[in-house]
Amino acid sequence: PGAVRAEDILPGDRILLAPGERAVIDMDVMAGEGEIDESLVSGESLPRRVTAGARLFAGTVNTGAALEGRAVNAAADSLLSDISRMLEAGEQRRTAYRRIADRAVSLYVPFVHSAAALTFLGWLTAGASVHKAILIAVSTLIITCPCALALAAPVVQVVASGRLFRKGVYLKSGDALERLAQVDHVVFDKTGTLTLGQPVLVAADQNLPDLSLAASLARASHHPLSRALTAAAGPGSVAQGVREFPGLGLEAVIDGKTCRLGSAEWTGARQAPEATGPVLWLSAGNAPPVAFHFEEQAREGAAETIRRLEASGITTEIVSGDQESAVRQMAQSLGVTHWIAGAKPGGKVARLETLRDEGKHVLMVGDGLNDAAALSLAHASVAPGGAIDVSQSASDAVYAGGLGSLPFILKEAKAARSAMLQNFALAALYNLIAIPIAVTGHVTPLVAAIAMSASSLVVTLNALRREVTDRIA
Repeated sequence: PGAVRAEDILPGDRILLAPGERAVIDMDVMAGEGEIDESLVSGESLPRRVTAGARLFAGTVNTGAALEGRAVNAAADSLLSDISRMLEAGEQRRTAYRRIADRAVSLYVPFVHSAAALTFLGWLTAGASVHKAILIAVSTLIITCPCALALAAPVVQVVASGRLFRKGVYLKSGDALERLAQVDHVVFDKTGTLTLGQPVLVAADQNLPDLSLAASLARASHHPLSRALTAAAGPGSVAQGVREFPGLGLEAVIDGKTCRLGSAEWTGARQAPEATGPVLWLSAGNAPPVAFHFEEQAREGAAETIRRLEASGITTEIVSGDQESAVRQMAQSLGVTHWIAGAKPGGKVARLETLRDEGKHVLMVGDGLNDAAALSLAHASVAPGGAIDVSQSASDAVYAGGLGSLPFILKEAKAARSAMLQNFALAALYNLIAIPIAVTGHVTPLVAAIAMSASSLVVTLNALRREVTDRIA
């Protein structure tokens, strides 16, 4: 029979998910056991062992033995479809956001034309000739030309965008600076954002004599923990006849002894020591199993970035799809007091909506597909340069200079918003002085044009003020 399209699968249909295949709909496992890669769904790089009764979401890859399952819902109602709908909702919400300049111009343009028209009618009523009334009305229209107002925001955005660009930050939307300037709370994804996304062997375990033996088994596997152990051990040989048992571990006969590397159950370890991260066990013949501990490594500058944000009055939290112990450990090491573990894409969006209802202006920082919906629906969002394309597209800015860029981004956004408001104030002050002079007939069209040009020059110089000051300093 031919292949079945995802949209033709109905709830209750039986599905065979072969090794290496990606689930296209949400399904419950009915038979079989093995490991699955949920990085697309949860953002976590470590595989998860599943047995009958486990739920697999669309986007999950079967990295172990074949699994038989039953469709939970139609493709249109899968987790990936929900993410797509949330992305569209985020785009619509941002489209509805009106920038400061848009709001100002919508009020100012009718005022300019009304002022010129009333000036013309007023002078005619006062007995002036049509020629004189038109001349004064034209002078009024020229002197109140909204050029300064039109330049007030764009010239600041250009200057701020240039400053950010030189620091490796790329703005993607015109209103991003204004929304970033309002941020008072930052929500971080964990894996790939605050951490490097790959486990690292704990230094205390790297000097064990059993490391080379464990590495000879690990080199035959592509499991993330095996790759981390191999990286710590360095180059070396691969044991002959290594067999991999999905969800359990590796086995080979070395020097006449059966050696196993994997879970506590697989190696015969009676009790695993308390650990905050993943553990691999090595057994060689009748010798007691040896444990290798792994931990996530925080990105350089992560703790300092959070400290600087908190010092500036911006609160932080971590919302991750990873397990509770890993999220707790990372939060404690970085000094973050509020964290949420096991959050699926919908859970991250729900947390953002809760914060929005509390009056928070939230900045979301994430890098995976599971973060895309939250990035799109947050008040503002940024993604690292290594994020997947969907997350970069859903964010307002992309940074390539590390987490240390975040305080700089928010500082520049607040400075840019302040400069915009200053420019609007200068434009308003100019009009308060110029309009009465023009209406009373004390300027000619030529003088009005010079005054109008001068006002545009003033707001431009004000936008460049910080740039010039920094270059002099």
